[in-house]
Amino acid sequence: MADWAPIAKEYDPLKAGSIDGTDEEPHDRAIWRAMLARYVPNKGVTGDPHLTLFVARLNLQTTEEKLKEVFSRYGDIRKIRLVRDLVTGFSKGYAFVEYKEERALLKAHRDANRLVIDQHEIFVDFELERTLKGWIPRRLGGGFGGKKESGQLRFGGRDRPFRKPINLPNVKNDFYGEGSSEKKNWNREGTRDWRTRDRDHERSRDKRWGERERSWAWGDGDRDRDSREERSRGRDRKDRDR
Repeated sequence: MADWAPIAKEYDPLKAGSIDGTDEEPHDRAIWRAMLARYVPNKGVTGDPHLTLFVARLNLQTTEEKLKEVFSRYGDIRKIRLVRDLVTGFSKGYAFVEYKEERALLKAHRDANRLVIDQHEIFVDFELERTLKGWIPRRLGGGFGGKKESGQLRFGGRDRPFRKPINLPNVKNDFYGEGSSEKKNWNREGTRDWRTRDRDHERSRDKRWGERERSWAWGDGDRDRDSREERSRGRDRKDRDR
């Protein structure tokens, strides 16, 4: 907990797949792919990675000229690279903007995130491919992106940082009766006492019902005997009258 941070300092696919970085088993196949991947950053990419911004969620119609117009507000730009498909030449929806000064980089990182360009709210972050150790891109199961619907959420980045872990092992153990042996014994004895009490209650209830049934049966017999005696007395009176 002492070295915990909401933003990842080193990329670990297993931690990135966990909301608080405490998972011990991958929960989707993409994490397995990222853990088994051996990715090497593109050596053909030039420029200073510490002065480069990653710009994503762009409108596919957005051009380099439009990006230069927007991001030049924050400082002098050295280079803009809009990533395009090698076959079709169409934009893939993300780009890299390299500044000449760190001050301009930090200002753009702070102010340009969630800016709307061509009706699209963009996402801006530092370049991670060459600056974050162990980085695995999204196409190999890594990254900090993903959708909730697909179950492939990734955490530890600017857009979705880690949540601070809740470390309450004692409370959990006590709640489930997993604490000391004294608590375990007390719990078992208490359970046994409740069962004995329930059995006694059932027996007493059955006994009361039996007594009531017998009392009802005896009451019916008494009524029958009284009616028979009244009939016999009535016959004796008739015989005397004759």
